[in-house]
Amino acid sequence: MKSKTLASALALALPLTAFSAVSASAQTAAPAPIEQGHTLLAVNAQGTSTREPDMATFSAGVTTRGDTASAALKENARLMNQVIAALRRAGIASKDIQTRDLSINPVYSQPARKPDGSYDPNERRIVAYESSNRVNVRQRKLEDYGKVIDALVSAGANEVNGPGFTLAEPEQAEDEARADAIKEARRRADLYAQAAGLHVVRILSISESGGYSPQIMVTAAKRMYAEASPAPPPVAAGELDVQVNLNVQFELAPN
Repeated sequence: MKSKTLASALALALPLTAFSAVSASAQTAAPAPIEQGHTLLAVNAQGTSTREPDMATFSAGVTTRGDTASAALKENARLMNQVIAALRRAGIASKDIQTRDLSINPVYSQPARKPDGSYDPNERRIVAYESSNRVNVRQRKLEDYGKVIDALVSAGANEVNGPGFTLAEPEQAEDEARADAIKEARRRADLYAQAAGLHVVRILSISESGGYSPQIMVTAAKRMYAEASPAPPPVAAGELDVQVNLNVQFELAPN
């Protein structure tokens, strides 16, 4: 009985071991082989495509205080409903408004200073509650951004941060960046090969990483803006660099 059990265990273990070996081999596949006497060259190249942004993202919200958590939440809900209604009146679709966070936290008093200058943290007590609610917004009509911010502030928003400029459909720009990266990789491969007395035989592998360059961000406390000026703030969208990074391996051979 013992030998049969051992045999069964081995029969089950062998297929699993074989499968594991195949999986590990697939995950760590070696690069394509090159002929003896040839050289492997790895080139990192970046391709860029420049576009004017056609969409902006920003966050907007309300922070309120109350003597109780219920009072803070109630006032926050009232103002936030006004803010969301203002966004919709300004032409922002419901699908472009998404709750980012909703929180309520106690506000503590500062502990009294002792004669020796130290503080006793146990003396702190709750003096109020603070509620915060923010939404992420996608602005598809950039020319209306200033008007939308003005409407938000008028509706009671006291936290507005952004914009971050982006593209609604970046695929074409990304493809242009990929083509540019391949051209740059091949140019550099030819340069290295010529300097070394070799020539490029073929591309062995291509791997990609990349995305947008850091977005242009404009951050401001719109409460300050509302008190300082009644005019909508000017916004300059500028340009975006869509970038793709490639690692390309080439096979080089003697001339």
